[in-house]
Amino acid sequence: MDIKYMKRALELAREGAGYTNPNPLVGAVIVKNNRIIGEGYHKVYGSHHAELNAFLNACEDVKGATMYLNLEPCSHYGKTPPCAEAIVEKGIKKVIIGLKDPNPIVSGRGVKILEGAGIEVITGVLEEEAKKLNEIFIKYITTKFPFVIMKTAMTLDGKIATRTNESKWITGELSRKYVHNLRHRVAGIMVGIGTIISDNPSLTTRFEEERGSDPIRIIVDSSARIPLESKVLNLNSTAKTIIAVTEKAHKNKLDMLKEKGAEIILIPSKNGRVDLKLLMKELGERKIDSILLEGGSELNYTALDEGIVDKIYSFVAPKIIGGRSAKTPVGGHGKASMGDSINLEHMNIQYFGEDIMIEAYIKKEV
Repeated sequence: MDIKYMKRALELAREGAGYTNPNPLVGAVIVKNNRIIGEGYHKVYGSHHAELNAFLNACEDVKGATMYLNLEPCSHYGKTPPCAEAIVEKGIKKVIIGLKDPNPIVSGRGVKILEGAGIEVITGVLEEEAKKLNEIFIKYITTKFPFVIMKTAMTLDGKIATRTNESKWITGELSRKYVHNLRHRVAGIMVGIGTIISDNPSLTTRFEEERGSDPIRIIVDSSARIPLESKVLNLNSTAKTIIAVTEKAHKNKLDMLKEKGAEIILIPSKNGRVDLKLLMKELGERKIDSILLEGGSELNYTALDEGIVDKIYSFVAPKIIGGRSAKTPVGGHGKASMGDSINLEHMNIQYFGEDIMIEAYIKKEV
């Protein structure tokens, strides 16, 4: 029964995806006499947490009930009061938790408050599922660096465009729909200036029936070459556009970009390009907890080489276009030895129509 109700808490938590960043995804289920009498989730950053929403949703007195949470209740004052104290005040008898708070500053304090009030606490129920659900939050809260997802789409022979640079569309509609769900989930989307110049993308979230949450657009552009007429500078979007430049960018061009509403981040150059690790630090300080990297092959290689990528979604379409000059997902200088290759782990395969999507994590050196 604990697994059943924890699965429901995880299901509820997912409803907040794209709206709670940089807060975690949390769902709460209140059970009494083997019946769900209340449930809720964290809907929007700065609003009620899952626990309070579950209390507000309850159809009867919650005193003596059991509460299921995929994440340990908060124990500190932020935009809302501590949820652990609210659980005590409501007379909850037992709390089942999927994952203890990964924040080293507060981890375990919520449990301690509950146990100190005589509430029975069980932790670790569906812990791995709870970790994966909040993998973005876990990295961000422990490092203050964004969780970076690299997304690529290629033909079966490993091409991201034809020799004439045509790339629409490699993958099918279902794959593209999933990518827009990814854009909705993350706080930022990042591309290089080459992608802006060649494709002129909008980098927005587009759903058929509803408007998704647009990610902050981050353009890596060492010399500020971005054309002023680019779509990312002329959108009706609540999300801002950030241009990451180096000392090579001319002040006059930067002033014009600022007039267009863009935010400029000046990053010292590394090998003549934007230092991506320093950029990640700057973005983390702006509470950007996650980034979908949809860059071209050069930016992809630099990101992998600099070690900023955490996860990869690689879509493969059943097409072959050939061409020795046709680009591949990862370009750059490349590794000289197989021993230096970037290894992946925890692979998972999904199908989207005729396309295959490979989900994998970068294997970090211990």
